Amino acid sequence: MKMLFKFLGTILKWCWKILGFARQLILNVLFIGLLVAIYFAFTIEDAELPTPTDQPARALLVDISGPIVEKQRRLDPYDIATQNLIGRSVEVETVLFDVVDQIRAAAKDDKINGMVLSLSDMSETSLTKLRYIAKAINEFKAAGKSVVAIGGHYNQSQYYLASYADEIMMSPDGAVLLRGYGTYNLYFKDLLKNLDITTHVFRVGTYKSFVEPYTRTDMSEQAREANAVWLNQLWGAFVDDIAMNRGVTVESISPDSATLLSAIKAANGDFAKLSQNLGLVDVLMTRQQIRTKLAETFGSDGDDSFNYVSIYDYNANDFMLPKADQIAVVVASGAIIDGYEREGTVGGDTTAALLREARLDDAVKAVVLRVDSPGGSAFASEVIRNEVEALKEADKPVVVSMSSVAASGGYWISTSANRILAQPTTITGSIGIFGILTTFEDALAKYGVYNDGIGTTPLAGVGVTRALPEEVSEIMQLGIENGYQRFIQLVASQRNLSIEDVDQVAQGRVWTGYDAMKRGLVDQMGDFDDAISVAAELAGITDYSLDWMEEPLTPAQQFIYDMINQTMVFVGLDTASVLPPAFEQFANAAASEINNLTNFNDPNGRYALCPSCRYFEN
Repeated sequence: MKMLFKFLGTILKWCWKILGFARQLILNVLFIGLLVAIYFAFTIEDAELPTPTDQPARALLVDISGPIVEKQRRLDPYDIATQNLIGRSVEVETVLFDVVDQIRAAAKDDKINGMVLSLSDMSETSLTKLRYIAKAINEFKAAGKSVVAIGGHYNQSQYYLASYADEIMMSPDGAVLLRGYGTYNLYFKDLLKNLDITTHVFRVGTYKSFVEPYTRTDMSEQAREANAVWLNQLWGAFVDDIAMNRGVTVESISPDSATLLSAIKAANGDFAKLSQNLGLVDVLMTRQQIRTKLAETFGSDGDDSFNYVSIYDYNANDFMLPKADQIAVVVASGAIIDGYEREGTVGGDTTAALLREARLDDAVKAVVLRVDSPGGSAFASEVIRNEVEALKEADKPVVVSMSSVAASGGYWISTSANRILAQPTTITGSIGIFGILTTFEDALAKYGVYNDGIGTTPLAGVGVTRALPEEVSEIMQLGIENGYQRFIQLVASQRNLSIEDVDQVAQGRVWTGYDAMKRGLVDQMGDFDDAISVAAELAGITDYSLDWMEEPLTPAQQFIYDMINQTMVFVGLDTASVLPPAFEQFANAAASEINNLTNFNDPNGRYALCPSCRYFEN
């Protein structure tokens, strides 16, 4: 009888498990079905919207939103949902090449009769990226189409693009804010000392200033001297471009303090009038007046507005099938880390895999490596460079197109290319190596916590909870010095320079692209378009298409992204409205420093990174 009951119990137990599994399966299928239904409801609704075949002529509205990037981040769906739940939308990123392509297509479109620059939501952006967009705007104007800029206020980057317009309109209560370029850091030496935290620094290079925030309370004179050179060059290029566009003097754009104060007094403190007096804007108009003027210029839609299509909605219908010959484009944007990339980083393994894919693709005849990186892991940089070498050995030329920054590790991955192109406003160089290790033995001892034990070698117990043995410090410094020698030897061999010459321009010093070319670190000045032309020339091809190499989203990832983009849920709590602006600014700066530390995953603890290469503030 006991065995019978046990047998029946086992059967009932399994029946219950099967029932539970079936219940979960049915619920999951229903839930997924509901998501699919919502998804198709939105997509079908969009698809059923009538598309006029005979649209009137209209203006291209360049309403760039958020930061302009080389490569769009693929955010974790969980992070996106979390941001939405606390009332913060995920920051929109606009890809540089998409903007340029849309403007160029519109220049050839008979249905586009002009352009309106409305840039109030555009973040501060590097001058190198702005110049590439400006090039497309000039091409649009060369097609005989007018360009108008409108805005309430203009920050520095917004105004730079607006200066290329035929006419700039601004609100009577607005202002043009040109703050200049600068590179500033938080310095933690005293904080770390007060917290009994010990920072061990290993570096080579007079100008390798990354570690200064952890070892000083201010910027060193060497770093100040080097940074002043390239910052002034970039600012000079910025004001020269605007002065030429607006037909005004450089002094009116970047006056000294006394001249600026006198001009403000003459305008009775009216900053909009001041901007007009200095020739920075043409007319002051309210939003209603601007809409009326634009309707007269570009035609009206009959609804108190003008005929336009946003750059995000514009479709030139110029889709082309890939050609037999292709030039692969691999974008390396962000800090370089070991392994596979996270959002906003360059993964050594990820980028190497894309380069390898291009090498194994018979249709790819050349590769353009687009670099926008301050560097990072020396090991990961070498992993990427090795694939560049492999491409060359496969008789596929590699051309590096330097964007805003290609410094330290960013230069490391560039140095073996067949040709290196940079812009005069590119930041590059910073050839140097450093290592950093923080230990907490004093902080722990303060609270009665100690680390002790025994190991077979001095390295056995090395970690953040123990003091660093002197011999280990010497070992790490020797490793850093070896890494530096390897770096400069690599540059010397690839750039046909002597080690002595490379050492003179190295030492961690930062150069503009133009200065780097004069010192043999760069081959020629040129933008992305020029890099493509050089790659085609080296490969001996004339009829080709571009293959943008990137890891595709899985169907599940694409589904989640589409769902999140279509359905947003807000709880209503906006932390930005709760925290004081000054505190939020400090929190953002601290978060940036923490994010930098999370990217320190080099297996050898060696980094080629240029943090001071940031010269604009978001």
